[in-house]
Amino acid sequence: VWIFGYGSLVWRPGFEFTSRKVGFIRGYSRRFWQGDTFHRGSEKMPGRVVTLLEDCGACTWGVAYEVRGEQIAASLEYLNMREAVLGGYDTKLVKFHPQEKDTEEPILALVYIATPQNPSYLGPASEEDIAAQIIVSSGCAGHNIEYLLRLADFMRYFCPQAEDKHLFSIEEALVSILPCLYYTEESLEET
Repeated sequence: VWIFGYGSLVWRPGFEFTSRKVGFIRGYSRRFWQGDTFHRGSEKMPGRVVTLLEDCGACTWGVAYEVRGEQIAASLEYLNMREAVLGGYDTKLVKFHPQEKDTEEPILALVYIATPQNPSYLGPASEEDIAAQIIVSSGCAGHNIEYLLRLADFMRYFCPQAEDKHLFSIEEALVSILPCLYYTEESLEET
């Protein structure tokens, strides 16, 4: 079984796997439209994490993990809790295209997608509003800023040829806001 990750799974799968491949799926765009009240946020201040939006001309880069034998049941049980129960994501099968051309055919992979029907779905917002929400959110897995920056770093280092305007626009908005926060905190400490 192959499992495709396009958010925190790219750097923190949390389950045992046999192999991993960087690559992409077609027909979807990555969006910070899913709320998170556990891993990267709280009930009072939900974080923002990514989901996929159907978009026929787009492709989303990430990592596919191959799980075999005893790894299958354990990984699916873990991911069901992490993504479906705690995250509100549904599963879907997609065609994964590895970055290396070592295989002719795409690989069928399981992916977790949060739909507008789940209670944590936040939907679209401006890059500035998303960045502002990410800055103030933190959960059991860490600060929401870490989630955004690790995802941007993954794209830069592993998929430099790929475009993800949404992701990098939010990162840019976050960086433009942070100096103001730093200055404000520094000013408060002086008074």
